[in-house]
Amino acid sequence: MSDERRCAVSIVVPAYNEERGIGPVLEELKRLDPAWEILVVDDGSSDGTAAEVERHGVRVIRHKTNRGYGASLKTGIRAARSPWIVITDADGTYPNERIPELVRGLVENDMVVGARVGKNVAIPLIRRPAKWALNALANYLSETKIPDLNSGLRAFRKDEVVRFFDILPSGFSFTTTITLAFHVNDRFVDYIPVDYHKREGKSKIKPIQDTLNFTALILRTILYFRPLKIFLPLAGFLALAGVGILIYSWKFTPRVMDASVSILLVSAVQMAAIGLLADLIDKRSGRA
Repeated sequence: MSDERRCAVSIVVPAYNEERGIGPVLEELKRLDPAWEILVVDDGSSDGTAAEVERHGVRVIRHKTNRGYGASLKTGIRAARSPWIVITDADGTYPNERIPELVRGLVENDMVVGARVGKNVAIPLIRRPAKWALNALANYLSETKIPDLNSGLRAFRKDEVVRFFDILPSGFSFTTTITLAFHVNDRFVDYIPVDYHKREGKSKIKPIQDTLNFTALILRTILYFRPLKIFLPLAGFLALAGVGILIYSWKFTPRVMDASVSILLVSAVQMAAIGLLADLIDKRSGRA
């Protein structure tokens, strides 16, 4: 890797109350390449996270209050000095020794993701069904096979991510949104299988609440970029329901349920029309 490319990487690490685990992570990152910038965003920690970062001689930006994972990443990305960005977590879960491999992948891609599908993946069993369901929904809506929707280990081009800042959330769904945004806008995304270690300290994930938030976010993101993927299936379902009730009531009841059939068929037409209008607006706006 040339000196120019060696100097063109910033590693952004969001941290919230990670005093216990962040030290070894920083030392591991510092060994990767001394020319790379390491930037920690302390998201309003109430422990000694910021002091621990400074003790390791790493640049730190502090949020006065806890603003969220996505907000921390946006702060770090804005402040990063390099055109290529790597993000990783402060809890020691990701194999940071694979970061150079991700960075090399940016030569031909806009984003390279460390997909947690390696031989040693310590994702809690309680989170796996929701993770599978979310991935299946995202795969259908984006028309792409996504091995890992929300991995927190990834490298990307700064300018490609900044253009999506207006729709990127402040919470944990930042990575989900940027994954979908890249795929539905035909950016080049590559996935590299990695392991996922047991975290140091307590997880900040709230399984039920965050799963519901992720589901809503996937639907909202696809509505933003590909509204027909939502509205046309709904229109088709309503139309089939209307026809089904028509046939059933005609064959097996004293009178045809004309009111119900009419409501369902009109609703189907309205759904299709809304979808077509939303798609037209999306195409004319030239998003991303």
